[in-house]
Amino acid sequence: MANYQYYAGQRTWRRSKISDFRHRLHFQEKKTVKDDEGNSVTQWNTVFTVWGSVEGLRGREYLAAGALSSEATYRIRIRYRKGVRPSMRILYEERVFEIESVIDINEEHKEIEIMCKEIHVNG
Repeated sequence: MANYQYYAGQRTWRRSKISDFRHRLHFQEKKTVKDDEGNSVTQWNTVFTVWGSVEGLRGREYLAAGALSSEATYRIRIRYRKGVRPSMRILYEERVFEIESVIDINEEHKEIEIMCKEIHVNG
């Protein structure tokens, strides 16, 4: 889904169509709380849910600590909203995306492009 178009030899940004946003995305923040025994426990809480687009860009496999892992890079787009930060993560169905960067396209406050990684560890 290339959102660039060419006009008179210049590359310009094409705003996404509403039909591009067909994935239900849950943005979560990490919170540390105390359990019943007083131990610190990390939990993720959904802050907001929006429609967006998810586009896979590239992937790779590697061996880490004796386990085969795979990593894929994704571009996620949503309508502009304040408060999206790299410290958050995105849930889409059963998948988890770690946010690497948040970009306000052309600083227009219309659309946000989020670069993410999805990481899987296989035993």
